[in-house]
Amino acid sequence: MKKKRDETGILLEGILKGIFEKKGQDVLQIDLRKLENRITDYFVICHGSSTTQVESICDSVEDTARQVSGAKPDHIEGLDNCFWVLMDYGDVVVHIFLKEYRDFYSLETLWADALTVKINDDKTAR
Repeated sequence: MKKKRDETGILLEGILKGIFEKKGQDVLQIDLRKLENRITDYFVICHGSSTTQVESICDSVEDTARQVSGAKPDHIEGLDNCFWVLMDYGDVVVHIFLKEYRDFYSLETLWADALTVKINDDKTAR
């Protein structure tokens, strides 16, 4: 079990580094591990200010996560319009929004029982 957590931690590090390389904003990490019937261990949520930035963040996350952890997303959804891109890595699901869509869906408020941590650029490993 410890090995899985270490692999997930390395994956999270790569995802966060990829987000910050392209100036992803208001980054939240939601720990769902203590919730029953969860679909993943973590959500990472951020937003960009344009569809171009959302796509750029997505590309950076995919490249950096692969470099850092060797992981590839199982599925990516939303690249056709880049309003809300979901990247499913199994243990971690990344949501990259256009700001107005993030405000509208307010995804982070749906898991009030989960531990939510705001991540700043200085907390990512370099």
